[in-house]
Amino acid sequence: MALPDMQASDDGVEFSELARSAGAEPVAMVTGSRQAPDPRLFVGSGKAEEIRREVETRDADLVIFDHELSPSQERNLERLFRCRVLDRTGLILDIFAQRARSHEGKLQVELAQLRHMSTRLVRGWTHLERQKGGIGLRGPGETQLETDRRLLAGRIKQILRRLEKVESQRDQGRQARRRAEIPTVSLVGYTNAGKSSLFNRLTGAGVYAADQLFATLDPTLRRVDLPDQQAMILADTVGFVRQLPHDLVAAFKATLTETREASLLLHVVDAADPRREANIEQVNGVLEEIGAREVPQLLVFNKIDLLPDAEPRLIPGSGGEPDRLYVSARSGTGMDLLMAWLSRYFARSLVQGWVTLPPTAGRERAGLYRMGAVLDEQVEPNGDIRLEVRLPRRRLEELFRDSGLSPEVESDRLHVA
Repeated sequence: MALPDMQASDDGVEFSELARSAGAEPVAMVTGSRQAPDPRLFVGSGKAEEIRREVETRDADLVIFDHELSPSQERNLERLFRCRVLDRTGLILDIFAQRARSHEGKLQVELAQLRHMSTRLVRGWTHLERQKGGIGLRGPGETQLETDRRLLAGRIKQILRRLEKVESQRDQGRQARRRAEIPTVSLVGYTNAGKSSLFNRLTGAGVYAADQLFATLDPTLRRVDLPDQQAMILADTVGFVRQLPHDLVAAFKATLTETREASLLLHVVDAADPRREANIEQVNGVLEEIGAREVPQLLVFNKIDLLPDAEPRLIPGSGGEPDRLYVSARSGTGMDLLMAWLSRYFARSLVQGWVTLPPTAGRERAGLYRMGAVLDEQVEPNGDIRLEVRLPRRRLEELFRDSGLSPEVESDRLHVA
């Protein structure tokens, strides 16, 4: 259904893929357009009758709308069609419920489902509702509807408390990585753009990847060793989609913090998708919503193996720095370009040069070797040790903070890569 102020899938392909990802078998698609949704049925009465006839003809047991329906619209449509009606939000929640594997993922999906369900409670237990009043006609003090609302509210609070603990644990991990000066790179992008395939190619983690929407849901973090003795943490995150339900965005705030606090975003794009530019805008919109729009990002156009005569290459942006990279995670084409670019990008924060240490600074010398920062070593005639090092300046300063020494990198050999 096309509406002026509501964006539906352009050709219904994504909507059909969502339905199949949930386990449904689409048998018919009915399209139409309106200036505004009908308050009672969302679609007009004529279009609703057309859908009803399709339900009877196809013997369908589920009708899915590619828009969000109000609780009353959903109930009215179910009465008319005499089958279950699901909107886009309910469909995506169902897919997420099937794909969640970790404890955190299951909690987040349940939280989104409960918030969605809380708006759809109906007065089904009419025999327990409060009566008009009078002797012998008073009902119970609390209706079933009120009981359900209270139970939902209690469960939501319980889940939020558990998620706070999970977020606290994640925050401790992020602080440890910051102390160790290990940058975090988050893979973001439209669902089914190939993020998990790229993650597996770079890390060898074996994360589940398939040609379907939301194939992976739970975030996964792995260490990746870069050239020049550098390392980074690569995070595979949930894919985005048009009209991503706000309940899901709110529920996954803890997980998406990995994206918001990342040092760099690799924005993975399906290069073979004709809607790729629109998908890029959708992903950037979600990044804006979670406060990650200002994090530096590199557009990684994946699946070039599906394009004729496509070659792996770096494309410079308006400022001269590369902002687009063409690769294939499935074949591995362009992975050397990506790793080299990542190495150069994070090398900007490194300092390289010669450090002179007295013979008594054995602890500091051992610390530099432990960090893998020593490139060369020379011993002076007076016993001093000259080390050529390459590491973040902050780690160099922290190593010598309590030693009383004040190492200086010789300016004539100092350069920032």
